[in-house]
Amino acid sequence: MAREGGVAAFGEELRRAREERGVALEAICEATKVPARYIRALEAGALGELPGGVFRRGFVRSYLGALGLEEGAWMRRFEESCREDGVSEPADAEWATFAENVKKSRIVLRRRMGMRWVGWGVVLLALALAGWCGWRLATHRGLLPANPISRVLKSSVNNAPPPGNLLFARLKLSVRLR
Repeated sequence: MAREGGVAAFGEELRRAREERGVALEAICEATKVPARYIRALEAGALGELPGGVFRRGFVRSYLGALGLEEGAWMRRFEESCREDGVSEPADAEWATFAENVKKSRIVLRRRMGMRWVGWGVVLLALALAGWCGWRLATHRGLLPANPISRVLKSSVNNAPPPGNLLFARLKLSVRLR
């Protein structure tokens, strides 16, 4: 088999291999589930009529599998013939661009997630502070004097110093001494 001629020669070699095995074009189409027009285009070397990228390679692989040909060597030859003819694989460039865009979006997403965690931390801290203030107010309310003047008046009536408050006891003594 000749290796010159690029994609057209590759397609011709595929057609000859199919005919040598006595396999009809319709049988290949049925086995691979690839439409006949794409198989004809592949055998003619008209890659412009085939879908690009992954589909093109998939059609070639399906074709090779249906004929029982060794896939690795034939796929290398297919890619070499594409390069020889200058059939660029825009899919490769598109995949590289796609991968870069995914990477960039993940970095932005990580930053957003970091800020989101900071926001949740601030909310939880505010809730904890509010809970602590509520607990402190509820449990220590009895320690704060409600109205210090009313205590002094009540204690002066009872002639007893106010409980735990020396300032008011001195005030009462100073009032008594006059």
